[in-house]
Amino acid sequence: MELELRHLRIVCTIAETGSLTKAAAALGLAQPAVTSQLKRIERLFGGPIFVRDRLGARPTALGEIVLSRARMLLPAAQELQNDVTRLANSSARSRHCRIGSTNTPIFGPLVHRLATEQPAMSVTTHATWSADELASMLGDGRLDYALTGVCGDASPPGEDVVWKTIATDAVFVMVDDGHPLAGQPSVELADLAEALWVAMPGDGCFSECFAAACARAGFTPKALHEMDPPSCVYMVRTGRAVALCQPSFRPPPGLTMVPIAGVPLRWRQMVGHRSFAAVDSADVVGHARSAYLAAVDDNKRYHDWLQRHRQFGLAA
Repeated sequence: MELELRHLRIVCTIAETGSLTKAAAALGLAQPAVTSQLKRIERLFGGPIFVRDRLGARPTALGEIVLSRARMLLPAAQELQNDVTRLANSSARSRHCRIGSTNTPIFGPLVHRLATEQPAMSVTTHATWSADELASMLGDGRLDYALTGVCGDASPPGEDVVWKTIATDAVFVMVDDGHPLAGQPSVELADLAEALWVAMPGDGCFSECFAAACARAGFTPKALHEMDPPSCVYMVRTGRAVALCQPSFRPPPGLTMVPIAGVPLRWRQMVGHRSFAAVDSADVVGHARSAYLAAVDDNKRYHDWLQRHRQFGLAA
């Protein structure tokens, strides 16, 4: 039997979990299969790799040597696979582009513009609530571009991802047209101290920043429920809740967006990519900027608000 990477993964998983039973569960294998593979690996190395007793599995001196090398080889092999995948993707520049996004009003317009400008190119998409997931998919070559947002001045995820800010928005509150504050030019956060709040889900610091803004306004919010967009709209339309939202989103009939006085919350729209990208980054960023401007033009109230607050909107 020749040594394979899967053998090293088995050894590392046993060491990490401390038992063959837990390792089998982590690997998605039956325990007898893991036991059989370990015996073969130990025959290959010429001695026991683990001491197994009622306390679990502990590496022997030989096992420590194997583990030290395995922990260097496995990440290197994964990085090689990622680089090859990205290089293979780069050879298909005129044929395919993969874009992922969290909830943002400019995702659809961006994809439409790419498909219209380059009809010979195939565009595939991935939607998620997690910016961290998008950064991970960019890192291992499963995506070429990601469109997401981050709260305030927070750093976007992914150490090896290049991020470009498209726009910085104020966060508005969405209420039904019958709400007493619906017709106001702006609303003080404290005026909604008794409200039930809803917002789109995410994995950044937005909920903590919202809680901090409420504390500065002198109250503690009852709750901030994370819901999908249709559920947020439903809760607001019934009058049971108010929603925190991106103002470039056009509200459906019966609902109104109102600015929050003092702009206590901000949201940055961003595009991220790796060096191996299927479409030139300038093209994608340019299309994203155009999609953002179109979304703003489609929302008169936010368009007019931006004319009075030039520090927000499209990035320079």
